[in-house]
Amino acid sequence: MPRESYQEKLEALRNDVLYMSEVVTDRLRMALESMQQSDEELAKDVIAGDDEVNDLYLDLEQDCINLFALQQPVAGDLRLIASSFKIITDLERIADLAVNLGEYTLDAEHEMFPEVNIHAIGQETVDMVEDAMDAYANEDADACFAIADRDDDIDAMCEDASQTVVRDLIETEVEDDTTEDEIESLMQDVSRMLLTIRDLERIGDHAVNISARTLYMVENDDELIY
Repeated sequence: MPRESYQEKLEALRNDVLYMSEVVTDRLRMALESMQQSDEELAKDVIAGDDEVNDLYLDLEQDCINLFALQQPVAGDLRLIASSFKIITDLERIADLAVNLGEYTLDAEHEMFPEVNIHAIGQETVDMVEDAMDAYANEDADACFAIADRDDDIDAMCEDASQTVVRDLIETEVEDDTTEDEIESLMQDVSRMLLTIRDLERIGDHAVNISARTLYMVENDDELIY
């Protein structure tokens, strides 16, 4: 294979990873909107769209394997391929978490915990993922550290939200005539909200993972990986 073709394949890999990130962040935004608007049709679109993300992932995984096997890359090229391979795994998992959010929307029978601003937390996580992918596209090492620092803010927002849900549960008065079905429904609502918060926190973690792999790709620096 001519060297020019090899370099073209590396550039195509980078562009395809960026395209996959656009698809994934679009699904994530759709999932958040479906939760905010209680839009079941939009939630179903998010769930149905997971097959497209999985297909993208498998295609890119094979591209990475082919580049490893056929070209035996070294130095910067090796780090690009290895980092891209890890990043698409994080993107696929973010898409799975978006599907979770869509399923929570379908399962929700009524709105609860209005004081918990899930959409604001979700928007912060989307921004982190997009900024992490911008760092990958621009080979911006400084941005990688900044994104990792922002994860503390996401963690704090999620911790506050979880505490609010638990406090509301503790303060909820159960009347003598409250049925077991009503209690079960309440517990399901609490569980669903806590799972939503957990999944948003995990999306932030994946954004940090993407930044860590980008830093390794750019500067051969594994500081953020460990």
